[in-house]
Amino acid sequence: MMKLLITICLFGILTSFSNSSETKYNLQVSVSAVSSAKGWIEFALYRNPDTFAKVGTTYRLARTDAQKGMVTYTFKDLEPGKYAVVVYHDVNQNKICDKNFFGVPTEAYAFSNNRRPNLSVPSFEDCSFKFSQDRTIHIKMVY
Repeated sequence: MMKLLITICLFGILTSFSNSSETKYNLQVSVSAVSSAKGWIEFALYRNPDTFAKVGTTYRLARTDAQKGMVTYTFKDLEPGKYAVVVYHDVNQNKICDKNFFGVPTEAYAFSNNRRPNLSVPSFEDCSFKFSQDRTIHIKMVY
C-alpha cells in the first residue's frame, strides 16, 4: 500500500512538471501596402536585441507568396517575451533585401511598431513589443 501511495505521488509530481511549461501563443503579422503579387514577402522574427535586423540571426523566418494589398503570416507556438519583426518584399526572389549604392533598400520593407529608419535601421527597443497572448500586429510597407 505504501509503494502504491509513493508511486501515485511521484506520478503527480512528474505530471505537474510536464504541465508547468509556459503556454505558447500565436503572433499574426499583417503587412499592408504591398505593391504587387510578384515575388515573396519575408517575415523575420527577432528576440535578441544584439542580433536585431542582422541577416541570418532571426529567431524565426518565413517566406510567403506576395499578394497585392495585404499579406499575413502567423508565427505559431511562441513563448511569452519581447519580440520585434522585420518584413521585406523580395520581388526578385533572391533572398536578400536589395539595396542601392548608398545602402538604401530598393525593395519595400517594414518594421514592427511601424518604425521608420532615419539614417539607419531602427533599434530593437524601438521595434519591440511584449507578447504574452495571441496577438495580431499591423505594419505598413515603406517604399
